[in-house]
Amino acid sequence: MINVSVLGYGTVGSGVVEILKENADLITKRAGEEIRVKSVLDLRDFPGDSVQDMIVHDFEEIKNDPDVQIVVETMGGVHPAYEFVKASLESGKSVSTSNKALVAAYGPELLEIAQEHNVNFLFEASVGGGIPIIRALNSSLTADRIEEITGILNGTTNYMLTKMFYEGAQYDEVLKEAQDNGFAERNPEADVEGYDACRKIAILSSLISGHQVDFEDIYTEGITQITKEDMMYAKEMKMTIKLLASSKRDGDHLHAIVAPALLGNEHPLYSVNGVFNAVFVNGNMLGDAMFYGSGAGKLPTASAVVADVVDEAKHLHRNIMTMWKNEKLELLPIEDTEKRFFVRISGDEKMRREETEAAFGAVTFVRAEGLENEFGIITEVMTEGAYRKIAEKFEGILHMIRVEE
Repeated sequence: MINVSVLGYGTVGSGVVEILKENADLITKRAGEEIRVKSVLDLRDFPGDSVQDMIVHDFEEIKNDPDVQIVVETMGGVHPAYEFVKASLESGKSVSTSNKALVAAYGPELLEIAQEHNVNFLFEASVGGGIPIIRALNSSLTADRIEEITGILNGTTNYMLTKMFYEGAQYDEVLKEAQDNGFAERNPEADVEGYDACRKIAILSSLISGHQVDFEDIYTEGITQITKEDMMYAKEMKMTIKLLASSKRDGDHLHAIVAPALLGNEHPLYSVNGVFNAVFVNGNMLGDAMFYGSGAGKLPTASAVVADVVDEAKHLHRNIMTMWKNEKLELLPIEDTEKRFFVRISGDEKMRREETEAAFGAVTFVRAEGLENEFGIITEVMTEGAYRKIAEKFEGILHMIRVEE
């Protein structure tokens, strides 16, 4: 029998306990041994819940319990999660976590500690919820040099943008609806400003490069400036707007960005709607592949955590190699990346056409029915730095959105 302790009995933690109980027979067959929850750490008590008999309030009880072989961390946040995970690994216990903030900040250090103690630190659920993207990168795609990872990695913002596109609603309206439906927190900053997606693409970038990519170094824009008018132009161009987190290889370097982007209807991520997530991967041998599914939620995320637990049960006292060194990878400057840009401009198109072409060069002009005294353009491919220099001097720019090819 393999004993597991769960740190945190919140949404994901309770889901882990539920899955290990409901699918016990199936999990035993796949792990080759029975896996049971021995203890659950939480500051609270849960009278009337069957978990109450397993509740402990002091982490030291778990750390010092020789019968516990695997620890599941679902507390969230960086501290004290980091201290608890580190202590668990140093005590010879494998750890499975869904904590993207922890993994983004301390991933390589914790992997190194796990290797030193011949245990495992696995974190499938930290990116994409129930989508098995990390396991794919670490096992199925190890023969490939990954050239690009681009994904819709946040269900809240994808739900909101989907509503804005199909219902013509404004940002404030869909944010309130998302909060009322439980898809967005009362303080939605981490989602709508792109910070959540940024940490996730930092983890994926670290895995494909084998070096530490700090999320603070990734250029990040959220969706707070996206408007109903932007969506009207998108429809006119047979495109949609998604919050994309992207990491692309350029020689031995990467450039990474999180920002809203216009996608044509032929793009594989175009039809990913609602709270669903998807990750597009391009490998130098594989070519293109897509991973799609529920990116959040109690049971999808807990399912990914339990999959890690089963993997750890199969590899007790044997480390699963993950290539992620603590050496920092310097990302290419955002100014050097090349894109086409969609730009909304105030004024009359005919009156400003000559001025616009003189500034931006050859462009495609776009009009959205029902919008007066403004027009749009799509530029040719240019660097971000070149666009910014033009935009600084050009009057009347209402909004810019990058075009994803």
